[in-house]
Amino acid sequence: MERKSITHASDPSYHVPVLLREAVEGLNIRPDGIYVDCTLGGGGHGRAILERLGPQGRLIAFDQDADAVQNLPADPRVHFWPQNFRHLRRFLRLQDIGQVDGVLADLGVSSHQFDEAGRGFSIRFEGPLDMRMDQRQARTAAEVIAQYSEADLHKMFERYGEVTNARTLARCLVQQRAHVSIDTTQALKDVIREIVKGNPSKYFAQVFQALRMEVNEEVPVLTELLEQLPVVLRPGARAVIITFHSIEDRLVKQFFRRGSFQEPDPNPFTRTEDRSPFTVITKKPIEPTDEEKRINPRARSAKLRIAERR
Repeated sequence: MERKSITHASDPSYHVPVLLREAVEGLNIRPDGIYVDCTLGGGGHGRAILERLGPQGRLIAFDQDADAVQNLPADPRVHFWPQNFRHLRRFLRLQDIGQVDGVLADLGVSSHQFDEAGRGFSIRFEGPLDMRMDQRQARTAAEVIAQYSEADLHKMFERYGEVTNARTLARCLVQQRAHVSIDTTQALKDVIREIVKGNPSKYFAQVFQALRMEVNEEVPVLTELLEQLPVVLRPGARAVIITFHSIEDRLVKQFFRRGSFQEPDPNPFTRTEDRSPFTVITKKPIEPTDEEKRINPRARSAKLRIAERR
């Protein structure tokens, strides 16, 4: 894909970049390096990287959401791919790039996505139960509810939403979908209102989160990205990952420490000591300051981890 000549000025209301200074400083940017922004979004992190790059530096940006292209900096050093970052290595190869000097991934949903009623991400608005970050993909949240078995719904809500009564919720949806169409955000809230546990807003947010993570395959996508990092990062290059969910944070923490998702062999006679290809820079995750949380409440669950390729 050719470089885009986009002249739109990014809208600050599109998305407030989380942990901006900490993330960009964590990349330890070389002016002539090649860096990847896996989630262009509002373009905040990408522009901050460009400010630290010299004329020979390059920024490779990804975003599967078609709306994000309006925030692409009009800069010849930028190459944009309107794709999911799970395909990172493939598209680097298309540009004859073997390795890069840093990778940044902000895994949060943008404010723009939450605030667009037609996307179905937010509990605040009536809209279609869609939740696709990439509108080119087929499966929507409404189809997940309509087609998944009760067991699969139970597993999804328990794992991705940490819903207290996930089994009851799954049973309720299976029973109700036989009588009513659950294809809007309001319809979903209406059919489960009677089984809500605790604070309704928090409960609905957990349900919506689980559906969003399932529709967009967020855990498999992150896993695929992490497994590519030892290959695409040069020695001394850094990976900076911002997560917003405990599942994501655990995956990043584990991979940075071990360089693998394989469980170690417990047999002391066969076990070999695997050395991670990474040096962990952040022993504990970096979290937003109280001031950032006040300015941007959506940052409150963010955790940033940094690792350097050995």
